[in-house]
Amino acid sequence: MAIRNLIRRTHRRNEVPAVWRPEEELFSLQRRMNRLFDEFFGGFGLAPLTRWEERLPAFTPRVDVAETTNEVKVTAEIPGIDERDLEVTLDEDALTIRGEKREEREEKGAHTYQMERTYGAFHRVVPLPARVEADKAKATFKKGVLTVVLPKLEGEKGAGRKIEIKAE
Repeated sequence: MAIRNLIRRTHRRNEVPAVWRPEEELFSLQRRMNRLFDEFFGGFGLAPLTRWEERLPAFTPRVDVAETTNEVKVTAEIPGIDERDLEVTLDEDALTIRGEKREEREEKGAHTYQMERTYGAFHRVVPLPARVEADKAKATFKKGVLTVVLPKLEGEKGAGRKIEIKAE
């Protein structure tokens, strides 16, 4: 089969197209082939041309950062994890939350048995909006919510200042 039979014609034989871009036709063919493979593999829960690690759902905790005049408060939602599986580290300008999530679920019925296991490590790096005192940082973990309170350095407290705007 000739390649010209694969290329869709958008004009009649007697008409000359305003601009003919053969690469556009190849891109169109590639998009159609990609869509065909996505539809085929999507029915099986498979994704073509990806590593198996990329197809697994990743756990990333939701994080809120609140800044007041005296402190920075970081709250992370990490359900289903024990505090012994968490590690919180503080660098100069970022807070890092690491952990490992292990989940097992078992369902038994009259004629069915289902067991699912999920394991995976995660980490989240939260950039801090101000410099903080690492020695006075406190972390609490209650009902799946990690709260880290970081007091600001003395020079950072109320360090906001008004910037004058000049018109030209």
